Amino acid sequence: MLLIHPVTEVVRFLPALVATTFLGAQSGNHIWSLAVLGLTVVFAILRWFTTSYRIGPVHVQLRTGLFQKKLLSVPRSRIRSVDVESKVMHRLLGLSIVRIGTGQKVDKREQFELNALDAGLVPALRDDLMDTSPAAAPERPGPDGQHHVAVAPPSPEVEIAHFSNSWVRFAPFTATGVVIVAAVAGLIFQSGLGGTIADSDAARSGVDSAARLGIVALVGLGIVVFLVVTSVLACVRYLVVYGNLRVTDDGHRLRVGHGLLSTRHTTLDRDRLRGTMLRRPLVLRWAGGAKLDAVMTGVSAQKSDSSLVLPAAPLREATRVMTAVLADIGPPDAALVPLVPHGRIALRRRLTRALSPVLAVVAVLVVVQLATGVIPSVVWVGAVVALVAATALAVDRYRGLGHAADTGWLVTQYGSLDRRRATVESDGILGWTVRQSFFQRRAGVATIVAATAAGQGHYDIVDVPVERAWSIVEAAQPGAGDVWARR
Repeated sequence: MLLIHPVTEVVRFLPALVATTFLGAQSGNHIWSLAVLGLTVVFAILRWFTTSYRIGPVHVQLRTGLFQKKLLSVPRSRIRSVDVESKVMHRLLGLSIVRIGTGQKVDKREQFELNALDAGLVPALRDDLMDTSPAAAPERPGPDGQHHVAVAPPSPEVEIAHFSNSWVRFAPFTATGVVIVAAVAGLIFQSGLGGTIADSDAARSGVDSAARLGIVALVGLGIVVFLVVTSVLACVRYLVVYGNLRVTDDGHRLRVGHGLLSTRHTTLDRDRLRGTMLRRPLVLRWAGGAKLDAVMTGVSAQKSDSSLVLPAAPLREATRVMTAVLADIGPPDAALVPLVPHGRIALRRRLTRALSPVLAVVAVLVVVQLATGVIPSVVWVGAVVALVAATALAVDRYRGLGHAADTGWLVTQYGSLDRRRATVESDGILGWTVRQSFFQRRAGVATIVAATAAGQGHYDIVDVPVERAWSIVEAAQPGAGDVWARR
């Protein structure tokens, strides 16, 4: 355990160590670089000696701090998830990191994290932390005549999903590769290497060769290289992060584990499960893929890693796992429930909102053209392309708009660039709001907002006919719409 923090801190302060080593080499005095390295190691070791934790019957406590003591106390009833992660060095040393989630968005310094625990102790600790509200069991007379609580044997874990190598084909259709390339490029230019590379002889010869190829060929070659690099990076990260994925269910807890080099295991309490979110971004949807998240009470949707059930995978597999996760709370064949369209008014509003900015720009171009006659033809071609793209986007947004409601559950779907289908248990909905903007009132439509303590906090049904709004609420949660009608 004493090795983890020193190595972590040395890697963290590596830029400062490199700088002091370079200065020491220039001056011939290496004492400063050794001093910085020694202080970093000593500070890391003292962090381990000044950190302790306690698992009590009511609270879980973490005491940290060398110069400034800090005690973090979390009620066990507030524990929503337990994440177990093992990085490469942790796995080599037989250690793990345990993170306790309470559903609140907190700073990393305020996160309840137990770093470098013996991996052999973690499974029992994880089960103990998640067993915050055990169900009352019936009492039965024992051999001694006394009544004892009958403890039911634990249910066996059933595997509902596992990793397939064929899923890697969906990695290039996510934004992962683009983000990695952008981060590397930003680091290069921020460190000053960008100017050095631009002034090198290799860069100049590359520019001369590109000039001979021509602008069109250069742009085409750049796009191909960019797509190849981002795709390879996305595939490598997908394999490293999600390899060996396994999702199991024992009837009380969902467990999601994945990772090749660094492993991560997330435990989700089924008692706090309120639904699922099926995510299908536009490019991934073209490839026939989808992602699946669990909608958990107290687990924010912004922490996608804590609620992830399935990464980018075939749509058929995602819907199958979705149905298995919703076995106790959702409708049968939840992914196949037909959605009710929202009508022509909703289509008209999608077209209006998508085309209005483009038409405004086209109107300005027409005025400039009539006044000066200097608008090049390529601009008009771009305007036509923008009009077609905006129309296609509006129609796709409308096609993705829909809802379904029945006693006990609600389904809502929306979005085009990031299409999402949420299936939420009605018992997890805390309140309803039927909201109308100025333009919605004139169009005769409304947005239904279902407020919940799970996932993203609210789930909306956008632009439904206002006369149908409270009947939808009543269908999903009988009595909620009737109360409004009586008022």
